[in-house]
Amino acid sequence: MLADIKGLSKHFTEESLRAHLLERSTRTDDGCLVVRGYGSRRGCHQKVAGRAWAHIAAYVVFVGGYDPGLDVEHTCGVRDCIAPAHLRQVTRAETGRNRAQRSHCRNGHARELDEATGRYRRACRQCNRDAQRCWRQREADEVARARATAGWLPG
Repeated sequence: MLADIKGLSKHFTEESLRAHLLERSTRTDDGCLVVRGYGSRRGCHQKVAGRAWAHIAAYVVFVGGYDPGLDVEHTCGVRDCIAPAHLRQVTRAETGRNRAQRSHCRNGHARELDEATGRYRRACRQCNRDAQRCWRQREADEVARARATAGWLPG
């Protein structure tokens, strides 16, 4: 079973991995068991016990029945939580459907809902419009350079 975990150090047994995870974790007020991995960032997936993801290792040793073809998802939404009650296995498609979408793009423009899917559009209209304007300008500049090097006069 432990052989299914990518990046797990080979010297771990189920009991030693369980003790290692519990030693590196703390219980929060909302019931999450937050693990402290190798990195200093909090609130993101953590790696422990070699280069293995902590939530996958926790699913294997605490819950069992791990299928490497499925993703391990946090039902609580806390990415560094390893509480067995907060972990479940789902398909990759379901993971994508459950992922939260941002209502604004990275430039701060509001994104529109797509009526067909009920999800936000990938790009906002303003950013799309700006990108097309830049593309058309680059194309026009390239054509103008090509005409200038060929000796064409604007006509």
